[in-house]
Amino acid sequence: MKILKCLIPVILVLSILAGCGSGAASEASAVPEADSQAQSATAEGAEAPGGDYKVLNVGRMSELFDMDSTIATEADCLEVIEAIIEPLFVTAADGTPVNALCESYEMNEEGTEYTFHIRPEANWMNGEPVTAHDFVYAWRRLVDPGTASEYSFMMEVAAVKNATPIISGEKPIEELGVTATDDKTLFVELDRPVTYFLNLMTFPSFCPINEAYATEKGTEYALGAENLLCCGPFYMSAWDVGGNTYQLKKNPTYYDADNVKLDEINFQIIKDPQQTMLAYENGTLDYVRLSGDQIAKYETMDGFTRIEEGYLWYLSPNLNPKSEEYSCGLENENLRKAIALSYDKDVICFDILQDGSTPADFAIPNKLAIGPDGKDFRETTGTYLQTDKEKAQEYWEEAKKELGVSEVSIELLYDDSDSTPLIAQFLQSEIENNLPGVHLTLKAQPKKSRTELMQNREYQLGLTRWGPDYADPMTYLDMWTTGSTYNYGEWSNEEYDKLIDDANDALANDPAARWEALKQAEALVMEHAVILPVYQKGTAAMVRPGITGLAFFPVGVGTIYKDVDVNY
Repeated sequence: MKILKCLIPVILVLSILAGCGSGAASEASAVPEADSQAQSATAEGAEAPGGDYKVLNVGRMSELFDMDSTIATEADCLEVIEAIIEPLFVTAADGTPVNALCESYEMNEEGTEYTFHIRPEANWMNGEPVTAHDFVYAWRRLVDPGTASEYSFMMEVAAVKNATPIISGEKPIEELGVTATDDKTLFVELDRPVTYFLNLMTFPSFCPINEAYATEKGTEYALGAENLLCCGPFYMSAWDVGGNTYQLKKNPTYYDADNVKLDEINFQIIKDPQQTMLAYENGTLDYVRLSGDQIAKYETMDGFTRIEEGYLWYLSPNLNPKSEEYSCGLENENLRKAIALSYDKDVICFDILQDGSTPADFAIPNKLAIGPDGKDFRETTGTYLQTDKEKAQEYWEEAKKELGVSEVSIELLYDDSDSTPLIAQFLQSEIENNLPGVHLTLKAQPKKSRTELMQNREYQLGLTRWGPDYADPMTYLDMWTTGSTYNYGEWSNEEYDKLIDDANDALANDPAARWEALKQAEALVMEHAVILPVYQKGTAAMVRPGITGLAFFPVGVGTIYKDVDVNY
């Protein structure tokens, strides 16, 4: 059956034309040879390095934490999972979902039942077939309250039957709407139709897991290369948890191995951008991300590539402080609007970051999703909370009257890495200079600690970000519903909740009306200054000329390696 065209992101596929020569393994590779026993035995027939053996060396800023598809949340982890454990569908260069482990499927007229047929030739590297049972086990594991997965909500987004009561512990995991009708047939029931359901099936959280293998490994499953069982185009040949290198190799048992051109991918973690670029210049690395202050130096060189990302950075005010310690006046809407209009987003994007980031006057990023009218969501919606320092002072005057104060002190919580400290310092200067009487103190924390503080609502104002998991505005908008885990500020609005409920249910089969409801929902978030947008992330990279087929995506998995070729 022809794949349905769902709401799609704009995709950039990098295809830098090659020079001549072979892509031999780099002698500077620091990744050790540490194939797991089960996988190396299967891979004995793989070609040894040398000759046409093709290697890609990638620079990364952060370590891998977990390769369990039901637990991983970090972008780098999800990227690697997609490379080694294939889902039902993968994202094509044009943004549409195309068949991967799913050979074919059927859907009922209502869009609430899917039958997926797993490829008969799809196998795990230990020789066992990939079965529908592997998906049933993985999906139940994702929603199991005992797993405590941060991404269990993805099963709710997909509207898989009974996901919500199972996650809340009201029903057993066996009642999830996923069944193996036979070894190669997966039947999925939804509570409601979801127009972007196949797009969701490309996300690593929906990947299969071999139950017998995971059970045997127990708490060690997916921790280290020796504790992973793969079925994708590559397998993990070396990875020590917390180490500064890891390695993937071509999976010779993969059903489409003939079309995988890379033999090896080496990842090296270098946190200093200057050292990263030295490694690129001396040939140790082939693909690296640039920091903002490096772009001017490299943007005219061969291999320079701009990448538009879907991440939205914004300030999240605590609207419902749990104690006086976290109460600072941000419950007042005029104070929130005053702050939102007081800082110059152009300076942040074009002077501080200089990486292709753009000012954000919205909650839904550019080029996230195409509507039923064939246009990007932003093309037919307005802009909100644009920088206006005079208007900001007017809001501040109103806020002082309503709060009965002449000044307020607010603590800004932010990550202590990358460019975030510079942005926090600039925000402090702008807000204090343009809103006399507003005092901003800075609190830097490691990302994990900052996230935990915000999740526990133990903060006043937080600088945070959200990256889209699927190509629909709902990937952002459902965050601000009453009771949502990621509704850090604990905003609650009945009109907003109804709009989101209707978009998920009553309007699910009326795409045009649903789209209008999503526009109204974004307007409410902005009009009440539930979040204070700052910028949409852009980035730039250097990719060695001669490398082709590297695909970058603003939604879901950021980089896909299956079609990469090396000829230099």
